[in-house]
Amino acid sequence: MSGILFHKYGGEDLDSYYPIRPECQADVPKVRFKARAGKTLSARRWHAAFSEDGHLDIAKVLRRIQRGGIHPSIKGLVWEFLLGCYDPNSTFEERNQIRQQRRDSLDQGWHVDGAISDKKVLQWMLGLHQIGLDVVRTDRSLVFYESETNQAKLWDVLAIYSWVDNDIGYVQGMNDICSPMIVLLENEADAFWCFEHTMRRLRENFRTNTGMIGVQSQLSTLSQIIRTIDPKLHQHLEDLDGGEYLFAFRMLMVLFRREFSFVDALYLWELMWAMEYNPNIFSLYESNSSTSDGRQVNDKQLKQCGKFERKNVKTGLPDKTSALSVFLVASVLETKNKKLLREAKGLDDVVKILADITGNLDAKKACNEALKIQKKYLSKSKK
Repeated sequence: MSGILFHKYGGEDLDSYYPIRPECQADVPKVRFKARAGKTLSARRWHAAFSEDGHLDIAKVLRRIQRGGIHPSIKGLVWEFLLGCYDPNSTFEERNQIRQQRRDSLDQGWHVDGAISDKKVLQWMLGLHQIGLDVVRTDRSLVFYESETNQAKLWDVLAIYSWVDNDIGYVQGMNDICSPMIVLLENEADAFWCFEHTMRRLRENFRTNTGMIGVQSQLSTLSQIIRTIDPKLHQHLEDLDGGEYLFAFRMLMVLFRREFSFVDALYLWELMWAMEYNPNIFSLYESNSSTSDGRQVNDKQLKQCGKFERKNVKTGLPDKTSALSVFLVASVLETKNKKLLREAKGLDDVVKILADITGNLDAKKACNEALKIQKKYLSKSKK
């Protein structure tokens, strides 16, 4: 049905998938994303990308997403692959088994043995209070969260995650990352694993216990990128005491959630994940290996990489700090280059100028600009 709908209404109203509460209409950024027939990955094209036994032609799917995002009717299913929850080379049957195992393991996860320290329990309980405060504030404009059942799902997933991640636990902002998974995936366990896989990319952003903030390594990469591609702007920001780029902290921490409408944030994420996709992501996560070898690909696999990742693989860039999000922030700074040089007399001005992008940023354009900046940065770095 969704495939037919999609062809009939190329620019259909996506608000019907994520309705906004009437009293919040005026406060939310305008939605810019339109599902476009022939560009956006439709339900029909998605189903056609599988072989009879369930092997997914991921290269074909990535091309389509990079052109026009994913239709809302299939977003959750596609995200599970983009985030490495499933291997595109697996069969329907293998994936059903994994899905069932994960659902069972989550049910059993609460029935833990007695060998748990009081300290861990206490730490976890303290985190639950913060989760409770944050859940009621999350995406309040969505009709979806008027339901206490849906709020409870978000609470559950964050509570379980904070228990499982011994090292970092729960940190404010994780609720913004988790919320779309709750909206897109009906089953709580599926939403949890989707969030858990997202956090494998982002958890270092939330590390705050080492005397430095986790986003700092990305901010120093951002500084390096701007210094390389736009020395004049970098010098200007240095003169304003903004050389550490802390004004970009929030954009990186919660992946532009505050700069975009809900629909456009989802569109931006899936574009980024498609561009950063590496076919080894599933086996890398399953083996729990943090070595970079897992990203090495042969020629056949290179064709299954997203545009951004392909470039990284060819040039051998480390993955963590050279994430696409860092180049995205660089592209935002570049679009505001003249205004920053002309009008920013202090850090407050920088923050004000960058705040103008809220609701005015085109996700597709921003990603394409980020790719151009990556190319420019790599060629200048070589010299």
